[in-house]
Amino acid sequence: MISAELRHFIESAIDRQFISADDVHTLQNIVADRGLSTKSEAEALLALDRAVAADPSWTQMLTGLVVDFVVDGRAPAGMVEHEDALWLATVLDVGGHTRSAMEIAYAVLDRSMNVGAALLDFIMRGRQQEREQSIAA
Repeated sequence: MISAELRHFIESAIDRQFISADDVHTLQNIVADRGLSTKSEAEALLALDRAVAADPSWTQMLTGLVVDFVVDGRAPAGMVEHEDALWLATVLDVGGHTRSAMEIAYAVLDRSMNVGAALLDFIMRGRQQEREQSIAA
């Protein structure tokens, strides 16, 4: 379930087709006390990231929210077990290996004591894609 405030934020950004720095500040106020509380909220923000253009501050905010949720908000803290790693890799892979998706994956890896293989596989496929694109260019 997604909170009414977060749903309104997402709908507003979709209507404008842009996430401004002010929008990022607004989101910060919406989730300041609790962070993301469900996978649905994380999925909705990741879908929004793929759907609209955004101020550069958006990627940092989104990354922080998703990393906090996955690494610290799930039990056991600091351990991204198989189920959560598979879920995150799947959600990130929907849009492909975008800049935001890769930043989130690397940040989860950096903050975790243990990460499931699915997320590591996502990172490795992203690296391979980057190599192939740089060779083709």
